[in-house]
Amino acid sequence: MTRRRVPLAVRFESYVDRSGDCWLWTGGASDGYGKIQEDTPSRRKAFAHRVAYELANGPIPDGLVIDHMCHVTLCVNPSHLRAVASKQNSEHKVGAQQNSKSGFLGVVEYYPGCWRGQVKHLGKTHYTGRYDTPEDADVAVRALRNELFTHNDHDRRGTA
Repeated sequence: MTRRRVPLAVRFESYVDRSGDCWLWTGGASDGYGKIQEDTPSRRKAFAHRVAYELANGPIPDGLVIDHMCHVTLCVNPSHLRAVASKQNSEHKVGAQQNSKSGFLGVVEYYPGCWRGQVKHLGKTHYTGRYDTPEDADVAVRALRNELFTHNDHDRRGTA
């Protein structure tokens, strides 16, 4: 007897918690992103946010990736997802890295009591200068990102 597979869209819906603005993926995850088994002979795992986008909008255009506008990697709400180029996706980062001493994206301690602002864009690092406080460096970094980037919504809104 051949076992019938449950269609991807039906399986997908069974793992979505729609109780909030972000629809959270409750199934398996890897590196902070939801995963679901595809309906293909290889039965490989697909990213849940990509499946959500495709179920709502059709195939992802070649050369584009899916950006979480909400910055919640387990969110599968199609209204929080957009297809963008990798460059635009990387520009949409928010927050400092976990090991940041400053607590600000793009602000590093140059030496004790001195902070430097830096922005990476198109493979080049742009420096904003040296500052007495990380807050001053952050103001300069945000201004430079607004000048260089096209998809940094949080800086344009003035939020972190």
